[in-house]
Amino acid sequence: MVDIDDLKTQYLNNEFDRKDFILSSDRLVIAATTSGEKRPQYVDPDHPDFQATPAFLCSLASGRHLPIDFPALGGVPMDGGKAVECFAPVRPDIKLTGKTHLHDIYDKKGRSGRMIFIVVRLELFDESGEHLATTDSRLVIREK
Repeated sequence: MVDIDDLKTQYLNNEFDRKDFILSSDRLVIAATTSGEKRPQYVDPDHPDFQATPAFLCSLASGRHLPIDFPALGGVPMDGGKAVECFAPVRPDIKLTGKTHLHDIYDKKGRSGRMIFIVVRLELFDESGEHLATTDSRLVIREK
């Protein structure tokens, strides 16, 4: 059985990946309109407040989903959902840096056994270092 406290001690809050992004206006418009968005700040590149939708930010990911030395937990992995928190608009055509770390690891007992939840956090910064947004992706592993 995996010791959650050991995993937390070893892996939480240590940046394990970094990736640069430049979002194009065309890509942002396609993603927004495909998802049914109608607000001009998300679908009109000429709008003075044009920016990426929060849902689009959830699609960004660094190259790694877990630290390279993270142990294989076995079981059946599943997507446990996404969450985004925006602190400032994410604009197109600027260099963004995504920094990834494990934010939380916890478990819950269910009818089918223990489930381990791993929250992978990607923080987006612009070139001046301003923290624009945070996205959390939850990985759920049902132990065998």
